[in-house]
Amino acid sequence: MPQSTFSEESFFFLHIEGICRSPADTCPANIHVVEAARRMKEQNISGLIVTDGQIPIGVLSVSDLRNLIVSSSGNLAHSMVGEVMTPGVITIGHRAYFFEAIFKMAKNNVHRLAVVDDQKRLVGVITDTDLLGLQTQSPLYLTQEMDIADSIDSLREINSRIFDMVRCATGAGADTRSLVQLISHFNDSFTQRIIELMASKEGIALPAGAAYLALGSEGRGEQTLRTDQDSAMVYADNLSSNEIDACARFSERLVEALEYVGVPRCPGNTMASNPSWRLSLSQWKTKLNHWIATPVAENMVNFGMFQDFRTLHGDRSLEEDLHTHIFAATQRNKLFFPYVAKNIVRFPAPLGMFGRIKVERRGAKRGKVDLKKAGIFAITEGASLLALEQNINQGTTWDKLERLGEIGVLSEKDCSSISEAYTQLVHFRLNRQIQDLANGLKPSNCIDPQRMPEKLRNQLREALRGVNQLLRFIREHYRLDFISR
Repeated sequence: MPQSTFSEESFFFLHIEGICRSPADTCPANIHVVEAARRMKEQNISGLIVTDGQIPIGVLSVSDLRNLIVSSSGNLAHSMVGEVMTPGVITIGHRAYFFEAIFKMAKNNVHRLAVVDDQKRLVGVITDTDLLGLQTQSPLYLTQEMDIADSIDSLREINSRIFDMVRCATGAGADTRSLVQLISHFNDSFTQRIIELMASKEGIALPAGAAYLALGSEGRGEQTLRTDQDSAMVYADNLSSNEIDACARFSERLVEALEYVGVPRCPGNTMASNPSWRLSLSQWKTKLNHWIATPVAENMVNFGMFQDFRTLHGDRSLEEDLHTHIFAATQRNKLFFPYVAKNIVRFPAPLGMFGRIKVERRGAKRGKVDLKKAGIFAITEGASLLALEQNINQGTTWDKLERLGEIGVLSEKDCSSISEAYTQLVHFRLNRQIQDLANGLKPSNCIDPQRMPEKLRNQLREALRGVNQLLRFIREHYRLDFISR
């Protein structure tokens, strides 16, 4: 499987056409300078690019007009733009790179460049402000801003720019795996910075002997743009009542602050602020024993949410203790694995006869495919279940699939196909969410196959086949056909 390829330097290899947002203010050479000056006044600009058809041939600036007035003693009756403009325009090709624009501006001591296509036709203008704005959307810049943010209000403003960073990273060629890890990194950083500010500004801190846990996709470190809070807390059995109260205050304030900066609460209240998800170590062990020994639907949902946990802040030894306990408990209850597997295979990929992609038939999702329901859920849960059986309890879904391939649980072919299917589904989901946010919509998990080009529709079809490939393996691995329905 390909490794993460995105880096800070990737931003310098963005193509100009992907970041050129400013249209060019132009005028033809054969109009009167007074008319050109009127345009400049109306648009509140200091210059116009002079064109012959669509080809840039010169620049008319305020200084050109000033020089004309002085040299003509104010007699402008017969002056045309083509006669007074500064000939020549510094241009850059639309397929040139970000770094080329920086060097060209510096070399020529200018603040803007005319962007031209392959036929040398003017398509826009890029300014030094555009380039600076792009740099402020880079991961390094935002990380530095987070590190020096002195209030939760500051973090809220920074969080609003993460979407632009992800969109730029996409344009820079970041692969899907890198993008979801990048998003997860920033969500981690936001949470940790909020925790620091809570302690320094509000005196609210987590006592020693407690751990704040990230769950679900955040626990796996593979989030997309639509992220709710999924968290829990565990604390040592010997904490005092005052320390337990401090855990509650910490959890409630942190959930509130995360919501304020833009991370929604979990609709199902799976958060550390909920007393049911904030327990002592022995209480968690008792609850986990119950979930594992009684794998009914509600317990499997709860266990599935909790299973991919990791410590985001606090005492990591508690996490290690819980992982050890879960593995031992599942080994004692061998029927747990096939019962969870049975629940997973209830969600086959929506493929019909001859590879027809089946869509939702009613409701708000009518005519669309829900990518999470159609395959992302099955792969993440299936990989986590197989990994748990082998005592693999950390990492992304990609990491788990790779490890399962290395130890021979999955064949090399199955590992490659399933990993590629997962990458493709997450790619479709992330692109859908980027488009939704760019259009001012709530990010969605749904896509319409009929609106996709044939090539992309075929890629979706292959990804769904990869989902069913994993489900077939799970059915055979746990001998589900021999379990009564």
